[in-house]
Amino acid sequence: MKRVRINTGKIGLVYRKGDYEKVITAGVHWLSPFQNVVEYDMAHAFCPSQDLSIYLKDEQLKKALIIVDVADNEIALRYEHNNFKSVLLPGRYAYWKGLIDHSFIKADLSKVEITESIGREVLSKTLMLPYIRAFSVAPHEKGVLFVDGKFEGVLEKGEYVFWKNSTPINVLKADMRQLQMEVSGQEILTKDKAALRVNFYTQYKVTDIEKALVENKDFEKQLYVLMQLVLREFIGTLSLDELLEKKEAVAEYVLAAVKENVSALGVKVSACGIRDIILPGEMKEIMNHVLVAEKKAQANVVTRREETASTRSLLNTAKLMEDNPMLFKLKEMEYTEKIAEKISSITLSGGNQVVDQLKEIFSR
Repeated sequence: MKRVRINTGKIGLVYRKGDYEKVITAGVHWLSPFQNVVEYDMAHAFCPSQDLSIYLKDEQLKKALIIVDVADNEIALRYEHNNFKSVLLPGRYAYWKGLIDHSFIKADLSKVEITESIGREVLSKTLMLPYIRAFSVAPHEKGVLFVDGKFEGVLEKGEYVFWKNSTPINVLKADMRQLQMEVSGQEILTKDKAALRVNFYTQYKVTDIEKALVENKDFEKQLYVLMQLVLREFIGTLSLDELLEKKEAVAEYVLAAVKENVSALGVKVSACGIRDIILPGEMKEIMNHVLVAEKKAQANVVTRREETASTRSLLNTAKLMEDNPMLFKLKEMEYTEKIAEKISSITLSGGNQVVDQLKEIFSR
């Protein structure tokens, strides 16, 4: 006989000529010389050298083990003392009872929804990433969920996790804030065949995410084309001069024209308008010539008005001087004074005749 000691936390399996015979627990045991013992640490999984089914025929050994069978469509989450430790793939596993408190949660990966009682902190661990699909919806967004191509519902803000399997899952999201769309560089002909480019803006907001993302494809592109067509339609009814004078009327017409159609897209247009009207080079030169001619005409009108007023004033003055000789004499002396201010010296020639003439000018 030979003496064998099994320490605490260990367990021994007795073999004879390579065949399993029995299990021995902690303590001292006596075995025949033909028997040998293989010790196993009870803190680790039981991984025998032979098929596990051979050992499970021993009821005593079977009672000392926790057997976990994981199907092909499953995974098992293994916990030790309620702390997540590992993920078990399809197969059969055995763990020792008594030393460590083992617990397991099986998850059916053939489903989409995670209905098992698994905490979000466990789902976020690196070991779980190969088995889940995560989607995030920001606070300013809403999303729509499609499972296998079918609409399943609207997702509010938050984090969403699903099992990863062969079933396709898609989440479409839309920004629910006030948005702006630019309809830029639109080349349009006016009613009088003037070619120009228009930059137009539209402010809109998604109001019904199901209509926007489920009932319509690329609702933003549809909105762009809709605004483009309405803008072309309205500008085509105006001449260039009318367009320049009625820029504000364009926004009113477009808002009224697209109201019903944008509702079908699940959006609401709150404001729009023309940002810029860009004329080609030739048209700019023509407009500049017209502007210069108009300004010249206005300047000529002002000049004529001033000349007329000046002439009328001279006529009135002449009539007053004609009726009043004293007023004529005062006006004559005023002009003589103005002339004298510009003369620094006077040289006289001609004798008394010049002096007599001056006296005559300044005499009463």
